[in-house]
Parts: sequence; structure tokens; C-alpha cells
Amino acid sequence: MYRPDMTVTARSAKSLTGAANPGSGGTPVRAGTYSVELGDDVVTGWHSHDFHQVEYAFEGIAEVQTETARFLLPPQQAVWIPAGVEHCSTLTRVKTVSVFFDPAMDLPAGDRVRILAAAPVIREMILYARRWPISRPRSDPMADAFFAALAYLVAEWLDHETPLCLPTATDPLVAAAMDYAGDHLARATMTELCREVGASERSLRRAFVADTGMSWRQYLQESRLLKAMALLAESDLSLLDISLAVGFESASAFTRSFRRYAGESPSEYRRRVRTPQPAPASFSPASSEEAGEVIRSWSHPGRSPHANPTLVH
Repeated sequence: MYRPDMTVTARSAKSLTGAANPGSGGTPVRAGTYSVELGDDVVTGWHSHDFHQVEYAFEGIAEVQTETARFLLPPQQAVWIPAGVEHCSTLTRVKTVSVFFDPAMDLPAGDRVRILAAAPVIREMILYARRWPISRPRSDPMADAFFAALAYLVAEWLDHETPLCLPTATDPLVAAAMDYAGDHLARATMTELCREVGASERSLRRAFVADTGMSWRQYLQESRLLKAMALLAESDLSLLDISLAVGFESASAFTRSFRRYAGESPSEYRRRVRTPQPAPASFSPASSEEAGEVIRSWSHPGRSPHANPTLVH
């Protein structure tokens, strides 16, 4: 959940690559990595990147909001953020490695954020790529060849995104309904919702589909499942407790819905994302204060009118 006291500002990613374009005798850096470990929760504020970014999560939960959607990045998945896309991230005790790609590398970036199921080969390549940080003063033939190969795999990977996102709203009525759902997942009903936002059921259902392209029922169901994913990854609550906390009547009903949505059972998902993964030994935890410097080093402030985003969690 958004906490104003955690917000940090950001500035241009060019600070990472300013030394990467020497006046003579050097090859400009077109790709490189950046590693982050945060011991506290941090909200980045609205910003965008000069480079394309693919960020792999080893541990923790990251949530990314754009102008049109909200995304959940659980452990052992990756998020793709094209250059120039304004977004706000909530980072919950994360350990991640990002790879930045110069847009001149002609990746099929698209114009939207995507969550990607991390293939083992790409995960290992991202780990290996840490030998070439984005801040290095110049590139070299081996790095260029390696990142060109990784970019080719990422381009193929972009066709296989996972549906871990929810739409945002432009209609104030729909936005109020979303806020209510986020605060009352365990007991949200259409009757209570209509009373809360002061609209008829027919009007609200029509407005929801017109603004988001999905029904209220589908939105509520997927909100519950995304919240359950975060709880499975972060907490030791039983499946029954999680089921009830997000609004399912029983663990069996929750398991059926979760399997249809995620392609695996809640127990399988929890086991997979909580199994310790080998991570680079050079990670060092950062405090909330230090996190500000971490975020500032790769991004710059956006011009989004959104000031207080509320993310799925």
C-alpha cells in the first residue's frame, strides 16, 4: 500500500552512462546491469527511464503502476519496462538485478509494461551479465556480443507475458469502486459497493466495462488472486487463512480459481517462489534512506499527474 513517507525522488538514467561515451578511443556502452537489495519498503515516485529495462526478482515483491495498469512482480519473474514509460514502483524487501538496453539496439519494446515468466537460461544470463555494470566507462567486444544475444532472447521472451496485472480507471466512479475493492477484498459485494459509491448496479457495471474493458466480477476475482499471490510469497499464513483473507469461501474454491489463473496450485506457487535461489554474493542491503540514492541512480522524475498511487497489495 502507498505510504507517502516512503516516496523517493529520481533523476536521469544518463547518470549511469554519462561516462560511457568517452571522447575518443572508447566504445559507447549500449547495455549493462544494476543490482538492488532493499531491506525496507520503498515507493519510487513517478519516473521513467532513458533505457529499456528488464528486471528480474530474486526475492521480495515489486508492484509497478503505469497510467493504464497495475502489475505485480513476484519472485522469480521479470518485469519489462520500455524506455520513456512513466511508472511508479512499490518495492517490498526486494533483491533484483536489472538489465538496461539502449533503445538503439532496436528491441521490439512496445509501449507498455509486461510481466514475464523468467526462463532459466535468461535468469542465468542476467546473473552472468553482472560482470558488466551499466556504469562502466566503456564497452568491449565480449560485452557487446553477450548483450546482443541476451537482447535477442528477451525479444522472443516478450511474446510470452503473464497476466499479472489489473487496469486502472479514468472514470471517477470506477476508480472509487477499485479503491473500495482494494480495501475490502474479503467481503466486497456489488450491493455494498453500490451503496458505498452511490450508484445503481446497472450503471456501475456498464461504467466498469466501458472504462476498463473487463467486468466488475472479473476485476474483483483477479484482484483477490493477485493479493493472494503476494500473501503466498511473503507470509506464512495457511491456504485457508489466505483464502478467507482475500474473499474466497473455502480453500478448495480458492485453489481451483488460482490454478485456472496461474497455471499451478497455490501450494506449488508458494513452494516455487519461496525456494531460495542462488543470488550474487555482492548484494548489500540498503536502508530506506539509501534506497533513495539507489532509485535516483537509474531514473528521472516523470510528469505524471498521479501523486498518490495505490497499488495492488
